Amino acid sequence: MFATLLDEGCYYGSIRTMYRILAAHGQTGERRNQRIHPTYAKPELLAIRPNEVWSWDITKLKGPAKWTCFHLYVILDIYSRYVVGWLIAPRESAELAEKLIADTVEKENIAPGTLTLHADRGTSMRSKPVAALLIDIEVAKTHSRPHVSDDNPYPEAQFKTLKYRPDFPDRFGSIEDARAHCQQFFRWYNHEHRHVGIGLMAPAAVHDGTAAAITAERAVTLDAAFAANPIRFKGRLPKPPALPKAAWINPPMKPSSAATITPGCTLIS
Repeated sequence: MFATLLDEGCYYGSIRTMYRILAAHGQTGERRNQRIHPTYAKPELLAIRPNEVWSWDITKLKGPAKWTCFHLYVILDIYSRYVVGWLIAPRESAELAEKLIADTVEKENIAPGTLTLHADRGTSMRSKPVAALLIDIEVAKTHSRPHVSDDNPYPEAQFKTLKYRPDFPDRFGSIEDARAHCQQFFRWYNHEHRHVGIGLMAPAAVHDGTAAAITAERAVTLDAAFAANPIRFKGRLPKPPALPKAAWINPPMKPSSAATITPGCTLIS
């Protein structure tokens, strides 16, 4: 409009003035209906003991040829970091995810209404078979916000530990090779790997409740070292790494002013 009038030898105002007049008459909006994206709440989950909040995800493992891969499903307890269930399949399937969740809940003897299962927004995670199963067994479910990897940090960190190990191959020759590798890895991860986030304990020790006794034994060792040479510690009694008191997914900005929180619950920020 501005250019056409200018070419005709007319000047009534600047482009900005024309937009201002159009806005005053409500004529600057979109002329076509625009898709409105829903607002997704930030998940805030708290666990203060094992088997209160699980988080699960699926990652790909490269197969023997280009463009081939296997799918590794992992369910992890966020408090203890213990991998409670996993499987490897040639494809991603809601039915396989449903079976893994059901078998793991039964194996861990989860009472109805006591567990929250968190996941991202993948196809299997939001599938009808999984949703129906969780309703039947009374397990609450939450999902990450779209494109926000921080909303599901525990499986992501565990996948990094798996894939950054020196013995992790570039490709697996077969699905049997992948399963054999993961059997060895998860045995090591659960029972031998000392995790910084849980007081340098193995996840199994935190999950089964033996971590407190191990911490006490560590304290005895440190007391003896201090008694033998206090100068080495500058006169300050060393203490073993502390066990976790809680595990969060997206902790509140101001926990001290937050309302009373039920473990495993979902809060809306």
